[in-house]
Amino acid sequence: MTNILVVEDEPQILRALRINLKARSYEVATAERGVDALAAAARHLPDLVLLDLGLPDMDGTDVIHGLRGWTEVPIVVLSGRTEQSEKVRVLDAGADDFVTKPFSMEELLARLRAVQRRRDSAAEPGAPVGAPVVIGPSTVDLLSHTVTRDGSGVRLTRTEWAVLEPLLRHPNQLISIPRLLSEVWGQAVGDGGLLRFHIARLRRKLEADPQHPVHLLTEFGTGYRFVPGRAAVGPAGS
Repeated sequence: MTNILVVEDEPQILRALRINLKARSYEVATAERGVDALAAAARHLPDLVLLDLGLPDMDGTDVIHGLRGWTEVPIVVLSGRTEQSEKVRVLDAGADDFVTKPFSMEELLARLRAVQRRRDSAAEPGAPVGAPVVIGPSTVDLLSHTVTRDGSGVRLTRTEWAVLEPLLRHPNQLISIPRLLSEVWGQAVGDGGLLRFHIARLRRKLEADPQHPVHLLTEFGTGYRFVPGRAAVGPAGS
């Protein structure tokens, strides 16, 4: 049984989440304040955290920072905030996914299943994947899940790893949009805009010139392709 910590201060939403998650065999612990969430996480050691940003005592981002100080538990954020800058801030803080309120319960459950699959996949010993991959100024080591750029470490979120790995494991091969969506979020959720958002973030972190990527390329309307050692070309779409 999967243990999930739900951090939400709106009673109606909290009740609906508790009922729906328990009906699907989750073991549910709850907290309505950030300080209680951090204490509950240390006490229960959840497998997943579902976190609202607008808590009465602190911003949910502070809870993420507090958790990331000692655990890599997957964190799915719930929020009515829709600005892209807010999503970037939350993902950079260490969240694994961002679900905007109001939300479909089926979509939320599919997102939770997707982060569980990524967690379980990362925990399984895998076959060696060969030498680190060079993307412009960045070096990606799939075996150790580390990235360095100009001698400094670069942090990728779990979702960014999930998007990047299929591309790097199949150099020069077109990876279709439906295939990437299925591998990262599951067939029932995700859209091209969400995928473009994460590809753009990967380009900013890895490519020498994110506006003119030469390694993580878009095949318009079709998918994405990782091209190693490609000489600079004209602009590619995001």
